[in-house]
Amino acid sequence: MDIVIRPAAPGEYETLGEITARAYLQDGLLDFGESDAYLGELKDVAKRAAAAQVLVAVADGALVGGVTFVPSGGPMADIAGPAEAEIRMLAVDREARGRGAGESLVRACVDRARATEGCVRVVLSTQRSMRSAHRIYERMGFVRTPERDWNPLPQLDGITLLTYRLTL
Repeated sequence: MDIVIRPAAPGEYETLGEITARAYLQDGLLDFGESDAYLGELKDVAKRAAAAQVLVAVADGALVGGVTFVPSGGPMADIAGPAEAEIRMLAVDREARGRGAGESLVRACVDRARATEGCVRVVLSTQRSMRSAHRIYERMGFVRTPERDWNPLPQLDGITLLTYRLTL
């Protein structure tokens, strides 16, 4: 399967939003399921594209996944500090997994970070259960940064996102 990584086109935003939302729901990554407020954020690709770079993975002419790349802070950054880029909302359609789309998306983000003047590292947050994603990150040289782990909903106990970084 040949995978092409490129910027998302506006006509693909709805499809990518559905792929992302479905991936998070099917993998049990939303604590409140269909009523989780984050589901709307996952579906709103136009909002992400207005504040960051949204990339898609296309295989055999079909959109199979996407990622949001935040080059240097900005409204889409969760944990990125000065001189850091951030990877967010990586998702690959369940039927297309295991064929390199996720890794290709992460590589594209790392390449973009390297091309960003002054950028010295890439950071990201992930859930404990995202083991396939962890394997991709670790294979690519990302290291855990437990000192940066955080809770996106501080009013609720037990929701901790793990963090990784790749020094460029």
